[in-house]
Amino acid sequence: MSVSPDEAGPPRAAVPAGREIVAVVLTWRGRVGLFKRSGAVGHDAGKWHCISGYVDAGTGPYRQAVQEVWEETGLRFADMDAFEAGPTLRLPDAHDGLPWSVHTFHANTTRRRVRLNWEHVAHRWVRPCDVPRFSGQVGWLREVLAAFEESCQAP
Repeated sequence: MSVSPDEAGPPRAAVPAGREIVAVVLTWRGRVGLFKRSGAVGHDAGKWHCISGYVDAGTGPYRQAVQEVWEETGLRFADMDAFEAGPTLRLPDAHDGLPWSVHTFHANTTRRRVRLNWEHVAHRWVRPCDVPRFSGQVGWLREVLAAFEESCQAP
């Protein structure tokens, strides 16, 4: 069955080269890990975010996500009891409007303690209900969390 252009909707802008990233929602005992970006990072310094990074050439998103978690937290794959791919989001850049391809992942760790690298200056394990209370979040954190329905649920 073929679909005409009218039925398929308007064409979506292609994602420019170099705009493919991973975003990992790391959880521990039902709490979401928020990480405050250091002044040494290229953008979004001082803002709260999940684990993220560019997809390196020749590396698939899943492998890159595992690598980013290890680099940014010191947690190994063996420290996870779940590491699952979520949807790939197409999000516009706040500055130039061009799209980013964001491969989302959810990882649940069995370890509370993390070892931050130079990309972050602080981290917190927070209840999903409390995430909105953290001012100064990266603009698209909410969309990434929504991909995993990390929301407040009544007790």
